Amino acid sequence: MSIKKIGLSFLFLLFIGSTWAQSSQNVWRDLSEVTYKIGQDEFGELYIPVFGDKIKNLEGKTVEADGYIIPFEGMFKPEHIILSSLPLAECFFCGSGGPETVMEVLMKNPIKYTSKRVKVRGTLTLNDSDPEKLMYILKNAELLTN
Repeated sequence: MSIKKIGLSFLFLLFIGSTWAQSSQNVWRDLSEVTYKIGQDEFGELYIPVFGDKIKNLEGKTVEADGYIIPFEGMFKPEHIILSSLPLAECFFCGSGGPETVMEVLMKNPIKYTSKRVKVRGTLTLNDSDPEKLMYILKNAELLTN
C-alpha cells in the first residue's frame, strides 16, 4: 500500500472518528436549549422545564451522551447513575452547571464507578412533571466506553 493511500485512509478514519465523537456532544448542546416557567407545588415555587421542538424531537429516540458519573446521596448505584456533561467540580450539584447539564441514566447492566469520562447510549425520556427526578432520563442505557 502506498504512503498516499495510507495517509488518505488515516485522514478518513480521523474524520469519521471526529464526526462520531461529536454526536454525543451535540446531544448536550441540544438539551441545553431548555427554558423554564415557574410553577407551584405543596412545598412552594419550582422551575418547570419547557422543552423546545429540538428537544421534543429527541424524546423516545436512541441518543449517545458522554460525561462524568456523579455520585449522589453519598452512594454510587451501578445500575442508576447521574451523568454530567461537566467535570465534578463544575457539575450542577457541585458547581456552576445548570440542571440541563445532567441526566439520570438507567443502565441495562450495572457498571463500575470511574472518575473518567464515559459514553452511554439509551432511549431519551423527558420529564417535566416529577420534581423528584431529573428532567432528562436515559433508559435501557449501555456503556460504550470506560
